[in-house]
Amino acid sequence: MEEIRGKKVPILMKWFKPKTKDKTQLVTVGDKYTKAVAYVLLTIGAFTMLIPFLWMVSTSLKSPAEAVSMPPIWIPKSFKVENFLKAFEVAPFGRYFLNSVLITSLSTIGELLTTILAAFAFAKMQFYGKNLLFTILIATMMVPGELLIIPNYLTISRLGLINTYAAMIVPYVASVFSVFMLKQNFESVPNELYYAAKVDGSSDFKFLWTIMVPLSKSAIVAVSILKIIGSWNAFMWPLIVTNDRMLRPLPVGLQAFTTEAGTQYELLMAASAIVVAPMVIIYLFLQRYIIMGVSKSGLKG
Repeated sequence: MEEIRGKKVPILMKWFKPKTKDKTQLVTVGDKYTKAVAYVLLTIGAFTMLIPFLWMVSTSLKSPAEAVSMPPIWIPKSFKVENFLKAFEVAPFGRYFLNSVLITSLSTIGELLTTILAAFAFAKMQFYGKNLLFTILIATMMVPGELLIIPNYLTISRLGLINTYAAMIVPYVASVFSVFMLKQNFESVPNELYYAAKVDGSSDFKFLWTIMVPLSKSAIVAVSILKIIGSWNAFMWPLIVTNDRMLRPLPVGLQAFTTEAGTQYELLMAASAIVVAPMVIIYLFLQRYIIMGVSKSGLKG
């Protein structure tokens, strides 16, 4: 017999007392299994998303016979690097590249100006009907973009802007999604800074550009990157509003490889790789700004 807490307990009960598992250990094991499953699913999803890109790069280095062979060939017998040079000879890709840079730059600058001003007005300024107006703007995000193609085309046509650079820039210098995203970020800046600046005699415009914009740099960069990617990859609208091939951007220029005789898949994939490469590089270098901007704006999903 042994005394435990003032009570005599047999020694055998002390040594053979059943052990209970700690709840924290069970939770930890459960978390590990959950994370493992999540990582496996994310890996499968990432690989699935990479397959088209890998196929594009692989096909861009194939011969014409290998590009259409069945069953498909993933690794060509010899790498046809000259496909990239031939792609530039088939179409004026130098001009297409300059068009894409011009359209993307001007539309991005225009959207940043309208987005910053509108987001600041909705986040910090007080005016009649602000919440109602913002709700209406958010409601427009429910309208599919395809429904706006005909009204936008009619407007551009009546303004005499068909077959001009302005037709590809003006309709997209404002974005409700960008305003919403930046507004959420501006609201995270304490109002005390705004009131203190007003007491010191600062105007709204000066406060916006000297305090709000520097504090929201990550969100602004995120908005810029998303806009750049969207403008660079635009296809349908530039195709509709342009008739002159010398005004068209890179994605529309890819049509040069599809003729009545068929499609030159190896050259088309080589040109597609050239189109995609700048956006991949920009995203790889600036992806942390996208993550920071979205996280600070409070967006989920």
